[in-house]
Amino acid sequence: MDQVTIYGRTSCGFCVAARNLCESRGIPFTWVDMIEKNMTKQDIADRIGRPVYTVPQILVGSEYVGGFDEFSAYVRRHTADMAN
Repeated sequence: MDQVTIYGRTSCGFCVAARNLCESRGIPFTWVDMIEKNMTKQDIADRIGRPVYTVPQILVGSEYVGGFDEFSAYVRRHTADMAN
């Protein structure tokens, strides 16, 4: 799987879950802490090219995946594809 980029906050349970999913599956990822980087949701929207209402916002390579639920489903699909 391509490099994953997670935009989020350490105080966000879904953001932490996305990081944990990457770590447990050995998926390479970059964590972008919005607070540490002084980023707003609008900053992320400008980067991904769509409105942002919640975090995390997750990309795989340059492909926008969505939030934690979408990313979790993406990982399940791609893990199943690799097993077949």
